[in-house]
Amino acid sequence: MYDVAIVGAGPAGATFARLLSEKYSAVIIDGSEALCPKPCGGLLAPDAQKQLARFGLSLPKDVLVSPQIFCVKTIDTEAKIVRHYQRSYINMNRQKFDRWLLSLVPNRVKTVNGTAMEVSREDGIFKIKVDTPNGSDVLYAKNLVGADGAGSLVRKTFFKNISIRSYVAVQQWFKEKHDDPFYSCVFDRQSGDCCSWSVSKDDYFIFGGAYEKDGSRKRFETAKKDISDMGFVFSEAVKIEACLVNRPRSLKELCVGVDNVYLIGEAAGFISPSSLEGISFALISGEMLAQSFNSGDNPGKRYKKLTKKIYLKILGKILKCPFMYNPLLRKAVMRSGIRSIKVINK
Repeated sequence: MYDVAIVGAGPAGATFARLLSEKYSAVIIDGSEALCPKPCGGLLAPDAQKQLARFGLSLPKDVLVSPQIFCVKTIDTEAKIVRHYQRSYINMNRQKFDRWLLSLVPNRVKTVNGTAMEVSREDGIFKIKVDTPNGSDVLYAKNLVGADGAGSLVRKTFFKNISIRSYVAVQQWFKEKHDDPFYSCVFDRQSGDCCSWSVSKDDYFIFGGAYEKDGSRKRFETAKKDISDMGFVFSEAVKIEACLVNRPRSLKELCVGVDNVYLIGEAAGFISPSSLEGISFALISGEMLAQSFNSGDNPGKRYKKLTKKIYLKILGKILKCPFMYNPLLRKAVMRSGIRSIKVINK
């Protein structure tokens, strides 16, 4: 029996576990070994960097990858417009980043390697069935934290009436063949109403995107085809990854939990609907929930109050979406050249 069980050991779960007071007995369920790597560009945005700075954490050298690039090549395939925008991202290995955050969790928090298969509640006690490398296990806890991402088992079990828009993120790795590595953000109406991206990372070129669930793989291939004549080189394919990604349309789709069930990170819907950036929201929501527990009684009430700041930030991202995803507004913004930079070719 634990005071708190945390399902998911990504940035949100690891941050909460690290900051939770020692007065609570806690267990964190880490399913990363059983799951495929999450499709992620692996770019640490300024908001996420700010959170690490607030925590007093320094990023280890082995988490970084090469090259570090300082602008994003933004492409509208329909309007045939290309702009470059300066961005201060850190290029990193996402899996190593997650493992580093988990390594900071104190030993007093029990780590169980496995996948949560079922969660339930009986007489106020939560029961979590876990599939581990050594067989099935059962954990019990007084409080349950869902930090298990877009397809959250915790959310689907206890908050199935609060739906959230989701896409399939598909990402493919290729051997790097570009003379000049680059980041990109691609808007292509033929492949869907969200966006695609590319990242050069060590000796690889990664192309991915978020696509509507219906025919997501076909949409991904359409996106590749539509940009093949715009400086993208798709050489030998190494691997392909896919997973769900949430993209809230309104604040009604967000859910922080109730009655000793708590949601943090993308499980709560905390992700930017404009850029799909979620690491910063994972870090700050994990911190907010830890603060709520550590402050004493009624952590649910305090967590709901603290997360109003996240709600406001996501509302701002929702309001920004039309300027990125409405074809006419996007075309006007990109044609204006506002905040873009001129890249001097060799």
